[in-house]
Amino acid sequence: MTEQTIRATITIVEAAHRLGIGRNQAYEAAKRGEIPSIKIGKRLLVPKAAFDKLLNGEAA
Repeated sequence: MTEQTIRATITIVEAAHRLGIGRNQAYEAAKRGEIPSIKIGKRLLVPKAAFDKLLNGEAA
């Protein structure tokens, strides 16, 4: 992989897919702070490092 193809974030939809939940449920969980997210412009993104910690049961 080149540096250009390495992403530090995933979309809410990608996070939902990895969690096995629906898109709307993922957006609601991000709004409640259950899924770590950052807003850049109009986009809501999930930092990979924080998401991986969440999946591993570590404190984000």
